[in-house]
Parts: sequence; structure tokens; C-alpha cells
Amino acid sequence: CLPSPAERPPTGPDWVHEIKHDGYRLMARRDPVSVGIRLLTRNGYDWSPRYPLIVEAVNRLKVRSCLIDGEAVACDANGLAVFEHLRRKPTGRHVLLYAFDLLELDGEDLRRASFETRKATLASLLRGCLPGLRLNEHLAYPGDVVFQHACKMGLEGTVSKRLGSRYISGRPRDWLKMKNPDAPAVKREAEKDWGR
Repeated sequence: CLPSPAERPPTGPDWVHEIKHDGYRLMARRDPVSVGIRLLTRNGYDWSPRYPLIVEAVNRLKVRSCLIDGEAVACDANGLAVFEHLRRKPTGRHVLLYAFDLLELDGEDLRRASFETRKATLASLLRGCLPGLRLNEHLAYPGDVVFQHACKMGLEGTVSKRLGSRYISGRPRDWLKMKNPDAPAVKREAEKDWGR
């Protein structure tokens, strides 16, 4: 599920908002013992050798299997995701996964469950987990207020999610992203477009 771009955050009681972190989108897949842990990119590459801290945390979860959607990030001393830290360090021991959705747990497909059910189940699963995994909390404040604060903090932006929504592949209108125009990620994307 990919967030659709939006010009402004939605408001109202049907929406909650999450911080959009500057990192790599990954799915953390734990299969039965024979397969093990995989960290899958959007293109299907397994990056588990790159990020041992995430692998160790997923391996220690008290489940037989799971599929967690999240963003692999490297944080600065203030806890803010800094994309350049993902590239500069020789090992991935400093990279963690901000988990924001749960698609499967112990063989049960959760994609048809409501967003709030998936998120509550994820929160329960991650309670007391190792440092390689963190829950990406959602905020039930007005979307414009959350976005303004995210911009003031220098974050990449926000993702707004409709309560009751299912996890659907593609770009549904139930997930909307707003990017901070001054964020390093937006500047990187502009430079890439200009260089074509």
C-alpha cells in the first residue's frame, strides 16, 4: 500500500496521522524456521544482511510468522531520521525499522482487517521488543496541526490514514502523504528530477 500524494492533510474524526520518516521502505517477513527473516524492498530484494539490528528484533518476536510494513531509518542524536546516515555508515547496526502496519500474523492474513485493528495488534506484538523495531505511532489530532509540527521539526512529512480502511496494494485514497517542502528528501527528489 503506497500513500497517494495530497496537497493538504485531511481533517475530521475519520483520519489519523503518522510521521513520514526519511528512509527505505521495507517489509519485515518472518517465516517458519526453515526460511527465517527477510527484509524485502519494494523491488523484492532481500536486505536482511544489511540491517542485523532489525533482523535480530524480528527474530525475537514471540510469533511463528509475521509480515510487518515499515521504514528502515538511521536516526541522529535527537532521534530524527537522517537519510545520509543510511549511506555513510559501513554496517547497518545503527538502522532500525519504524513499523506502521501488520499484514500477517501466525498465518492469519490481516489485510482485510481495519487499520485500527492492524495497528493495535502491531502495538501489542512490538511491546517489549528489541531496539531494532519501533512502533510508528499515529496521532488523532487535526491533520494540518500534525503536518505543521512535522515541518517545524524538519521531518519529511506526514501520512494520513483513514480509520476502518483495509490494506490495499497500489495507491488508495485511504493513505495520503504530505511532504515538507524544506525536507532533505524533497530536495533530493528535486535534484534527481532535474538531472534527467
